[in-house]
Amino acid sequence: MSYAIVGFGKIGQALAQAFARKNINVTVASRRPPEELAPQAQAIGPTVTPKSLQDALRADIIFLAILFEQHPEVAKAMRNWQGKTIIDTTNAFGVPPEDLDGLPSSAFVAKAFDGAKLVKGFNHLGAGTLATDPAVEGGHRVVFLSSDEEDAIVPVANLAKQLGFAPVNLGKLNEGGALVQARGRTWGPLIFQDLFKKQQ
Repeated sequence: MSYAIVGFGKIGQALAQAFARKNINVTVASRRPPEELAPQAQAIGPTVTPKSLQDALRADIIFLAILFEQHPEVAKAMRNWQGKTIIDTTNAFGVPPEDLDGLPSSAFVAKAFDGAKLVKGFNHLGAGTLATDPAVEGGHRVVFLSSDEEDAIVPVANLAKQLGFAPVNLGKLNEGGALVQARGRTWGPLIFQDLFKKQQ
């Protein structure tokens, strides 16, 4: 399984740190050329490799660590997203619900990535919290996952565990997933909740 992070701002770098902490290879890309990302990537760790957007999109699982309004631009980079899993870390705070056709923001994002399986996840924590070690005092920091395709959750939950997090499946995007999605200028009730789960 190969992994990429599209977007190398605060959230993208926080995710890259999670991969580096566990020595898991990840490709990073942004609108900036790879050579501009290289110093930050090298500072994070040797398993973080900057590449062009096209090269990064060859990965099996792709984190969208960009602003919500940038997702159509990334979606246009490939004609067919079949076989890809997209982890949507975006937050559509401030976007009027009518601009989303009445859909949860992640369901709206999913429409742009035709053929991909989309999982909402890793979006409810601020970058500073996400960047810290998720293993604390015998527990693991929770990440909430939701998707309209149940089989998409399993590989993302496995990755979350590998990275040291405790995945919690909220179900479908418009059901439990609504708890981690902004609607207009209202945050979902689980956004910013920094929770831990004890090891079994």
